[in-house]
Amino acid sequence: MRLSYLPPLMVYVAAGISSLTGIVGTFYIKERLGLSAEFLAVLGFWMALPWALKMPLGHLVDLMWRWKSLLVYLGAGLIAASLFIMIGLLGHDEAMREFAPLAQWYVLASLLAPIGYVLQDVVADAMTVEAVPRVEADGQLVDPEKRKQMHITMQTLGRVAIIGGGILVAVANVILMKDVAILSEADKAAAYLLVYELALVIPLVSVCGIWLAGWLKQREIKHFSARGLDRAQIDVLTGAHVDAPPVNWWILGGGLAFTIISLGVGIVQIPGAEEIIFCLSMGIVLFLIRQLIADLESEARNVLVGTALLVFVFRAIPSPGAGSTWWMIDELGFDQQFMATLSLIGSVLTLFGMFIFRRFMAERSMAYVIGVLTVAGTILSLPVISMYFGLHEWTAAHTGGVVDARFIAVIDTALESPLGQISMIPMLAWIANSAPEKLKATFFAVMASFTNLALSASQLATKYINQVFTVTREIRDAEIGSILVSADYSELGALLITVSILGFVLPMLAVLAIRYTRLRSA
Repeated sequence: MRLSYLPPLMVYVAAGISSLTGIVGTFYIKERLGLSAEFLAVLGFWMALPWALKMPLGHLVDLMWRWKSLLVYLGAGLIAASLFIMIGLLGHDEAMREFAPLAQWYVLASLLAPIGYVLQDVVADAMTVEAVPRVEADGQLVDPEKRKQMHITMQTLGRVAIIGGGILVAVANVILMKDVAILSEADKAAAYLLVYELALVIPLVSVCGIWLAGWLKQREIKHFSARGLDRAQIDVLTGAHVDAPPVNWWILGGGLAFTIISLGVGIVQIPGAEEIIFCLSMGIVLFLIRQLIADLESEARNVLVGTALLVFVFRAIPSPGAGSTWWMIDELGFDQQFMATLSLIGSVLTLFGMFIFRRFMAERSMAYVIGVLTVAGTILSLPVISMYFGLHEWTAAHTGGVVDARFIAVIDTALESPLGQISMIPMLAWIANSAPEKLKATFFAVMASFTNLALSASQLATKYINQVFTVTREIRDAEIGSILVSADYSELGALLITVSILGFVLPMLAVLAIRYTRLRSA
């Protein structure tokens, strides 16, 4: 751990703290808004879409390297605006309703936040490269092998920071959500409101990271100035971007066109808008990847493409959607505090798992890692499927009530939690160590856009699955209490089984493709 690592880690911690409002948001939707699982999957698609804009933003960071902190300030403003909207919905819903329906306000808040986090994340990625020193304190160049290890450490710490932020907020949620399930509606709203007010610390943490980075930079300049070096020599030693890279109009123009077309399709509400935007964004990203890897050697190109393909398929697996969570709340009796406890267990064990499996990631190929994670994930999906068919009732009856639904959920969460984050670290470390020096942010952004599009693909697939298998929770009229939509979880079992099968078959096909083609993985 080095002090220079801290500024980007603070921005990543802010991203981790963003999960503070996740549980409250889930229960707010279920209790206050009549949004279907299919609609929420579509909203998830649009929330994931801003991450595709990391392409032009990453290149913009390379072009305006000295002023990249401005994007963090802008991102902090958007995140704060999103939080203030939710504070208004929980504390002043009648006043908010005068301007627009509450559901529309919620959608706006849901879309503003990811834009803010994208702006901050693209800068943080670039800062991780800047944080790894090129020279020792005495001015000697750092050994290349040592610097490679530093990049792996930096990327691992980046994931740790995100998860560490998640642990902090999971602890907070366990405390704040205590006995919320038995409170009156007014007291519940007050508890939810407090969570969103506390979340205002998120933009503050990321801005503090930028302030610390500026202070460390000035300290480094003073250190080398005291040794008699001029500013040009200092810039060379510290790896500062003295000359901006040439403007890549393909990236900037493609990003601008993508933004305009996406907004146009979304505003006009063309049928199949999500599919149109996904295909468009995928086409643009693939074209830009082709432009970027043209100058790489053949072996490096095959490694980058193969690794990105594996990560894409692994992340594109559909999820059951909101219906699974609704079922756990309604049928298994998982309340706010228990959901927060599961989140805490998952975050803590993910953190430990990343350190435990660090050597495993370093010594094994990406194809091997994805294969192991796929098998493990499939096995660990079985307890939830089995509980739908009554496993928890059988185990509780034969263990005196010890091994009940909550016991099984805790064990399953404990085993499954480290899997998701592990897959990203080898690719991030490869980019940090192998991408061209003046295009680090661009490479990070374009490859991250590709893998983040996998999340959009996952949301689309989730939408399709929720169209085939319909799952609804009970929706009541807030004023008179009459049932508007009845709960129906009869098709959830088939949905869970389908998702589990896809989660095994698709990544394994990708692994086989890497094994029997000229593509390779990091």
